[in-house]
Amino acid sequence: EDGSWGRVPERSGVIMDIFGDEFNKYRSPLVSRYASKEMAYNFSDRKKFTTWRKLWIYLAKAEKALGLPVTEAQVAEMESHAEDIDFAMAAEEESKLRHDVMAHVHTFAHCCPTAAPIIHLGATSCYVGDNTDLIMLRDGFDILLPKLARVIDRLSNFAEKYAGLPTLGFTHYQPAQLTTVGKRACLWLQDLAMDMRNLQRAREDLRFRGVKGTTGTQASFLQLFQGDHDKVEDLDRMVTEMAGFKKAYMVTGQTYSRKVDIDCLSHLASMGATIHKICTDIRLLANLKEIEEPFEKEQIGSSAMPYKRNPMRCERCCSLARHLIALLADPLQTASVQWLERTLDDSANRRISLPESFLTADIILSTLQNITEGLVVYPKVIERHILHELPFMATENIIMAMVKAGGNRQDCHEKIRVLSQQAATVVKHEGGDNDLLARVQADPYFAPILGHLDNILDPKTFIGRAPQQVARFLSEEVRPLLEPYKAEIDVKIELEL
Repeated sequence: EDGSWGRVPERSGVIMDIFGDEFNKYRSPLVSRYASKEMAYNFSDRKKFTTWRKLWIYLAKAEKALGLPVTEAQVAEMESHAEDIDFAMAAEEESKLRHDVMAHVHTFAHCCPTAAPIIHLGATSCYVGDNTDLIMLRDGFDILLPKLARVIDRLSNFAEKYAGLPTLGFTHYQPAQLTTVGKRACLWLQDLAMDMRNLQRAREDLRFRGVKGTTGTQASFLQLFQGDHDKVEDLDRMVTEMAGFKKAYMVTGQTYSRKVDIDCLSHLASMGATIHKICTDIRLLANLKEIEEPFEKEQIGSSAMPYKRNPMRCERCCSLARHLIALLADPLQTASVQWLERTLDDSANRRISLPESFLTADIILSTLQNITEGLVVYPKVIERHILHELPFMATENIIMAMVKAGGNRQDCHEKIRVLSQQAATVVKHEGGDNDLLARVQADPYFAPILGHLDNILDPKTFIGRAPQQVARFLSEEVRPLLEPYKAEIDVKIELEL
């Protein structure tokens, strides 16, 4: 009532407008808290609308080259104002026109009065809208691929370093036969390598929408060129090349097919599933105190329990990976409900789902790089867990050794079965250590092999070909995949809030 709504009292002679204060309105944490500057810029308004202007310039240049009445002065005027966007004017125009593309046509024309008559000549809104989206998708992949390569590189180094370190394998999260720390990392790497190939293919498969007109028939351009089909095709090709694409989609409706969005986001979601699995594995191993993510010197794990070292980076990856996976539902549903040549109910959804998918993928890759650069392994803890379970795992080897020493396989099997059950009772019901080996050593039946027990129980005899598999896998499948990214492979990530 007193006119003070939206204002706070003066402090140091400054009156703050509540609605102008960024902390008084929702900010997406994907940008404000997590995403890299390059990915945040890739989906920014400035990138979007300067790209619109570049596309209008490409169109004018190509139309001029093919004989339409576009002058060098008009092109030069447009180029000189490609970056200086008056966002306030554009917002005011959109509030009047209720049309974002025409608002920016008018804003661009305001600073380019000479070029105003030929801006957007023959084009429809999707000429700038869809083509810009395709440029952003392409550039988004170009940001993600080197980051994925760095994660694969760091994890490859980890796998190579620990290729021969025995560790308990787990099936059903129950102790199983031994593997190695490096071999387990190769399971993660194999999935990441699949993601790398999928992202590369999605990036290479992207085409330009090009200049197709209102329903994809190029009718407006055919009219501009007075029925000259060759010139219309030349126009499409020239603009496509100026935008940095090798090919344009030969047929479109008003928009490019929304299945393209499915293709792109499905591979990002698939990578999200990979990263969720990797980080879940690390969280499980952290609980066992076998492997931990990096932990800063002054980092606090819990406000109430000062001893805790929570795997918060892995938890962040899992949390955001779920969001990335869930976002795939948007393009699937959007593509399924596009009526005939197009319907506008795709627009608001895509403004959210496309940027958020790439921003989320960017965040979890950066975080995972930080994790893989500082993974901590505790070999003594791993060894203790192995020794706790190894007696049970060694029973088959003990039986084989007894048979070689002249024993009967069935008799030996029964002896081992009885002793194993007794040892299991001690472990499960009495809370004691696994004493199967002590029982074997105390039983006169096993006297022929007692001198060989140390060799029989050497953990390295239980890991099969794991080290050899690691070496071959890294050499033949992983390292070649990283070759295109050698120049960018050494960049380190500093996580910031």
